Amino acid sequence: MPDGFQPRSPRGAGAQPVSIPAPRLDPASPLLFVINAAAGAQDVDAKRAVIESALAAHGRKGELRVCQPDELAHVATEAAAAALERATAVVAVGGDGSLNTVARAAHAAGCAMGVIPYGTFNYFARTHGIPTEPSAAARQLLNARPLPVQVGAINDRVFLVNASLGLYPELLQDREAFKARFGRSRWVALVAAFATLLRAQRRLRLHIETGATVRDVQTLTLFVGNNLLQLQQIGAEPEDTVPGTPGDGSLAALMLRPIGTLSMLGLMAHGAMGRLREAAGVESFEFTHMVVRPTLAPGHRKIVVACDGEVTRMRTPIDIRVLGAPLYLLRGDGAADAASGLRAVP
Repeated sequence: MPDGFQPRSPRGAGAQPVSIPAPRLDPASPLLFVINAAAGAQDVDAKRAVIESALAAHGRKGELRVCQPDELAHVATEAAAAALERATAVVAVGGDGSLNTVARAAHAAGCAMGVIPYGTFNYFARTHGIPTEPSAAARQLLNARPLPVQVGAINDRVFLVNASLGLYPELLQDREAFKARFGRSRWVALVAAFATLLRAQRRLRLHIETGATVRDVQTLTLFVGNNLLQLQQIGAEPEDTVPGTPGDGSLAALMLRPIGTLSMLGLMAHGAMGRLREAAGVESFEFTHMVVRPTLAPGHRKIVVACDGEVTRMRTPIDIRVLGAPLYLLRGDGAADAASGLRAVP
């Protein structure tokens, strides 16, 4: 498993969620901020200023731990262990990839986690009622309390927003290349996505097991969502077939059957209008546990996988499930109400 993380108490198919009490928070104990120096458009000094201003205004203490991307997993692990010992929370400062790394550490340690978002889309923060403006997010978390949120796991690696194999990891790699050349913005991300989709040809042959259902499929990508907001915005929310909703009781799977260039253009148009599920060749469904066995070339046992925007390689078979143990996220007053209103998002 990458980076030495081990999530607590995974849930098998049909099992019940694990009951874990909320971690204790001591208001006098300093919050531990893990800052990815490379995340977002603002520099480290600007991020420090946002946090220090919020702490001073609320009379709170904090420790700021700044690191480079290749140090993030180690720093997050140490900070999460310290947060549990000191009865405080570890706070992730960065985009969805940074949040994922800190969340894995917090979930493994059993401490509470806060979020100050600096990403492009910030789906995790928006879903849970956390402001996307960093100074507002910093102010809110100082009056927040730890509430349980669902996390998924792919081969025991925690994910907050989504995990995927096939075309979507390629899209993420192209997006990073476009961002390095043209800058970080949603428009750059969308242009990169169009470029990837238009040249998509590689097919995945997958043997999929979900409960008692077994199927063999050919697809360009298998996308798994743990975030209802993201699914709603592209119009890919599945029909309600298992208890709960994606991100709150279940996960959503989205598969794209191999199609031609003209059909791909139609698919992109449907996605842009928030009607992806209506496009030809798109299938979506809900599940709580799925085992995927890809057909690989002889001698190959790993496949490229994306997890909350980070691309890695994982050994097959691929096991994807809802974890029974929740992540305890610092959420302010009204955040739960904001999250429960996601179905009204256009």
